[in-house]
Amino acid sequence: MRDDRMSGANLAHGPHALSIPGPSMAPERVLRAMHRPSPNIYQGALIDMTHSLIPDLKRVARTEHNATIYIGNGHAAWEACLANTHARGDLVLIPRTGSFADGWATMAEGLGLRVEMMDFGNRTPVDAAAVGARLREDKGHEIRSVLMVHVDTASSVRSDLAALRREIDAAGHPALLQADCIASMACDRFEMDAWGVDVAITGCQKGLMTPPGLCFVFYNDRADRARERADCVTGWWDWRPRTNPEVYFRYFNGTAPTHHLYGLREALDMIHEEGIEAVWARHAALARGVWAALSAWEAEGGLEMNVRDAAHRSHAVTSVRLPGEGTNLRDWCEREFGLTLGIGLGMAPPGTPEWHGFFRIGHMGHVSGHTVMGTLGTIEAGLSALGVPHGEGGLTAAARALAAG
Repeated sequence: MRDDRMSGANLAHGPHALSIPGPSMAPERVLRAMHRPSPNIYQGALIDMTHSLIPDLKRVARTEHNATIYIGNGHAAWEACLANTHARGDLVLIPRTGSFADGWATMAEGLGLRVEMMDFGNRTPVDAAAVGARLREDKGHEIRSVLMVHVDTASSVRSDLAALRREIDAAGHPALLQADCIASMACDRFEMDAWGVDVAITGCQKGLMTPPGLCFVFYNDRADRARERADCVTGWWDWRPRTNPEVYFRYFNGTAPTHHLYGLREALDMIHEEGIEAVWARHAALARGVWAALSAWEAEGGLEMNVRDAAHRSHAVTSVRLPGEGTNLRDWCEREFGLTLGIGLGMAPPGTPEWHGFFRIGHMGHVSGHTVMGTLGTIEAGLSALGVPHGEGGLTAAARALAAG
């Protein structure tokens, strides 16, 4: 006789979902656009399509200045922006809000730059006034750039770039303002020109909804003047030949990343069909739903959002503290429900495994109310199955927040 009882059912069979903070879920439209034979890379439709990407990338970054495409990930974008704007021995100032500032600093040191860190911890944003005070102390203008991570993907702290530009200007300091927008672009509001950002970088695999493999550097004329004295740059990283090239292969200093370009074209179409302001609004609303659920669960037990002030939380990723159970929860969600959550990065005390007491929820790119509610429902089921103390009503709170928009 057939046993229809649910005991032992594996609920992970069926579609799996990624709720990690990159790579984000690639839309079917993007994947279908990439699924094609290799094109002619010397003439024809690919060349015209590539030309069309540049103005649409600039629309996302909100700039009238320059945009370049590199084959690489966000670390490649770090190197590209530094190499084009600095000479060996230059001093850069890095306000730190998480482990991705550490990575950018390591990249700068590897290029022969001197690095000064201002550490604001892993839970609070950059104090723009404190950075301004440091710049006022720099009477000889040794500091050539301030390198700020807009949203730290590890801590989920979001800092105020416009406030930092005001402090740089008030100090009368010539330092470039360079922004890592890898986790924030096409998720959180970002206004390159209006906020006075000289260089901005991002990757294709988060808000731009394309499988990893491309990164982008946007730069203005002030930044390009710094290129005149840069001695870190090589022919590969030089942004000038890549900007408005007369010969197509100079876009990429070699063979084009053909299928990624098709995917990116489709992703940009999706963003501009929705409208960038609407994209920002959607991410903000979905983030409020995530925070509502977490606030309810925080009422009991040790679960806690890493960033306490909602005004400084990313709309793309939320880092959560769950001492002793972070790994167990992630494993349960993937094994039992087919949902992958992000590990913790750079958040644990020295000498302890950094991922065990944390998890991260990615809510970036191709996400909707439906997908966020599914993620939150899985987390609540995991908390219950594992016997992790938590408050009640998380899904109800999220549903009300999302219904309010």
